Amino acid sequence: MNHLSPHDVMAVFLALAALLASAKFAGELVKKLNQPSVLGEIIAGILLGPTVLGHYRPEIQGFLFPQSGPVALVLDGIISISVVFFLLTAGIEIDLASIFRQGKAALLVSVFGMVIPFALGLLSAAAFPNLLGADNGADRLVFALFIGTALSISALPVVARILMDLGLHRTEMGTVVMSSAMFDDLAGWILFGLVLGIMNPNANTGHGVRHTVVLVLGFATLMLTVGRWLIHKILPFIQAHTTWPGGVLGFIFALTLASAAFAEYAGIHAVFGAFITGAAVGESAHLRKRTSEHIHQIVTNVFAPLFFASIGLHTNFITNFEPRLTAVILAIACVGKVLGAGWGARLGGMETRTAVGVGLAMNARGAMEMILGILALQAGLIHEPMFVALVIMALVTSLISAPAIRLLIRRKKSTSLKEVVTSPLFFNNLVSDTKNGVLQEMCAKAASLVGNAPERCFRLVTERERVSNSGWRFGVAVPYARVDGLLRPLVAIGKTNKGVDFGSRDGRPARLIVLILTPDVESQQELLADAGQLFSQKETVDRTLAANTFVELIAALNAPVK
Repeated sequence: MNHLSPHDVMAVFLALAALLASAKFAGELVKKLNQPSVLGEIIAGILLGPTVLGHYRPEIQGFLFPQSGPVALVLDGIISISVVFFLLTAGIEIDLASIFRQGKAALLVSVFGMVIPFALGLLSAAAFPNLLGADNGADRLVFALFIGTALSISALPVVARILMDLGLHRTEMGTVVMSSAMFDDLAGWILFGLVLGIMNPNANTGHGVRHTVVLVLGFATLMLTVGRWLIHKILPFIQAHTTWPGGVLGFIFALTLASAAFAEYAGIHAVFGAFITGAAVGESAHLRKRTSEHIHQIVTNVFAPLFFASIGLHTNFITNFEPRLTAVILAIACVGKVLGAGWGARLGGMETRTAVGVGLAMNARGAMEMILGILALQAGLIHEPMFVALVIMALVTSLISAPAIRLLIRRKKSTSLKEVVTSPLFFNNLVSDTKNGVLQEMCAKAASLVGNAPERCFRLVTERERVSNSGWRFGVAVPYARVDGLLRPLVAIGKTNKGVDFGSRDGRPARLIVLILTPDVESQQELLADAGQLFSQKETVDRTLAANTFVELIAALNAPVK
């Protein structure tokens, strides 16, 4: 019976320890510099790989990370499990319901944000395969499909982080971008699953390709419909009859591994099965937030650093760096995504500056492109310089998106809540104890001050509520809407002792309601960002709730935020 020798076991554990420790250290270091941790994790892998350690101490690098043999096989298996679980968490973040709630703008951003960069990448790769790094002997059609797919996917976790850092995740622009990025991830992985099926050596006949395509589409459809329903029914039973969170975690991880195995059987990569499973599991209302957080913590602190650090082990990033190839890939990626998503946002009714901001946010790439690159490299579809170019493109687009959006939306003088709110729009004790009642009460008063129709304001606010709940933490709700024709922003602040359900994620009823009505998206973004900063701490919320007069309210809003 073959088994690992004690020396091999020691080498595996040393390699994993070096990889995880260096990845976590570098990731925490770059986070101190306000950069995504994935940047540090990849740098750690580059330092441990053939680029640095392999150049100066090849014997150490060869001992820790051999290219062949039992140690290499074990490490490859662990990295495969790591990327499978990482795609599970990415899938859990997909909110299928919100994709369909966003309406025209999100649909157009999603479609144009996928179609334009896909078409640009496809045509460029078909016309100039050698320039874009097609491997010798690679199928030109499959290569072109891969390039189009790789350049059309946005990085949902990176996009979410950028919007949160800029205080834009609760704005109209933010909700549209998030839903569009979710759709891009879902559609992109289904498309790439088909590409993997086509280039699978076992699917070299027409029947084999058709068989794989049917399995991919059938699996995705089944998991997102019947599978999603079954998971929703099973989770309460598991939670009732097993210890928490072990029972649920065991079920989700086992289901993920089984789905990954089916994806491999279907002729595509295991990551596709994990991603679709995550999307199905994340849709269940019975998946507790704390359980989801446990999965997130396990994956992001153990499995994800191992995977991203392993990227640097695949190739020498100095000898395989080709400036012209990297520049072309970066240019095609940026032009296609910013133009496509921005055009979709403009057709969806957004202002030009906001539409450009949507394009810049959607341009952020990340882990997905790196995963696609590794799979294509392992399949012999691309060569190492192309892989390096894709990794650099993903990092650069992630790093430039936030500064570009910040520069785009910057104004000489920003609008703040305490400057906009007025005495007539301070409700010391709201009469109604229902969400619609509270919104009607506040909209009626706000509309009367500017000669607008209360019914129109109420309709716009409730339509916005159907897209996404406005409940925040600490018993705060911030409903908002864009009302064409307003000459200035309106902010109404109301208090209620009973509390009203605005669908906050912590389950607490809202006792402080801040209604924001604006004539444009720009002032909406500023006021929502200001509200997010003001009410990010419980002490500020408590001071505001204690205010009984308008003067006391302004004093509470003027108190410094720690």
